[in-house]
Amino acid sequence: MRLTFSAITFFGLSVGLFQDVPAQAQTQAGSTFEVVRTPNENPNSELFAASASSPNDIWAVGQSTIHFDGTTWTAFPAPMIKGDNNSFLRGVVALSPTLAWAAGNVTDGAHPGQVIEQWNGTKWSLFPGPKLGKKDQADVFAMTASSANDVWGIGSLMNRGTGLVSTLFEHWDGTSWTASTVESNNEFLFGASADAANDAWAVGFNGSDNIETSAMHWDGANWKSVATPNVGEGTNKLNAVLALAPNDVWAVGFSTPVAPPKQAATLTLIEHFDGTSWTVVPSPNVGPNSANQSNRLLGLTANSANDIWAFGSYFPTDGSGHQMTLVLHWDGITWTIAPSPSPAKGGFPCDLLWAGVAPSVGNVWILGSVHDGTLAMHMTTGPDSSLVSSF
Repeated sequence: MRLTFSAITFFGLSVGLFQDVPAQAQTQAGSTFEVVRTPNENPNSELFAASASSPNDIWAVGQSTIHFDGTTWTAFPAPMIKGDNNSFLRGVVALSPTLAWAAGNVTDGAHPGQVIEQWNGTKWSLFPGPKLGKKDQADVFAMTASSANDVWGIGSLMNRGTGLVSTLFEHWDGTSWTASTVESNNEFLFGASADAANDAWAVGFNGSDNIETSAMHWDGANWKSVATPNVGEGTNKLNAVLALAPNDVWAVGFSTPVAPPKQAATLTLIEHFDGTSWTVVPSPNVGPNSANQSNRLLGLTANSANDIWAFGSYFPTDGSGHQMTLVLHWDGITWTIAPSPSPAKGGFPCDLLWAGVAPSVGNVWILGSVHDGTLAMHMTTGPDSSLVSSF
């Protein structure tokens, strides 16, 4: 089975249908997050990744490239990123106000493949990537770093001659970008996180037969596959990973209760690595109260090991295809649904949360997109540990 970029995107965004499970209500009334005004630099301005070096140096990238200086979000042009649905930045690493990396893909035109860009404190510029074969096409879907001299870009490498796809690991050592691959059976990695130079994770799915979760670990010398569990009989996928410590790693995505041709609503999937193995941790859903009310998780961020946020979107029961924001919170014991705004009104509501950062204690940003632009939500935690919305 060969998966094109379009097919990869489909699996990343696809949802199932039908599931008869009691609804789980949201845990609190009101809203813990507040929508913050952000610029829409391009006609399409989805945000897929975020990173912060401090509360006053936050980048969010996707079809637009925006920066928060502690007061205001401002858009900055990035070469080749035009918001035309053919070019995306999928990962970003903010190391200081004068150094950041971003990477993504151009999916159309004469030279499809990856784009690597560097921020120098003033502007974004294209930066030479690793040397690849003439028939190789690289696509980058996530970035992570443990330091300025240890930056990873994670994705896929396709040989246009054979059509074979390998997992791709690109590394910046402070001097140059180099690439390595691991032969895979249609394995695609979409999330990455590192907490040390010898402890990094990448997660996604394996699309050879059944679509199942996958994870790979960097031990300082090699990337190796690590077994991950699956739930139900249908598609399982991990979209994001967060490495807090060698024995405390989280990954999120979705599972499907039944296998095709049966249809079922997808459900939130959260897994945890304790230093030895991955296990599924129970997580709530909105509904599902119909065949259409799918839930999915797309990203993770954390203030601490006992204060973690997972987020994505859920669909209504009516089959309209609209999407609303979905936020889950881990308090060290259980995952619960946290209220979150869905700001789109009228038209075709499509509110998704893809990325998040927690640049200081109690300071959480979650970012994504609405149908016609960027979306940023901010929450701060007051001294009494109550949740207080703020700009």
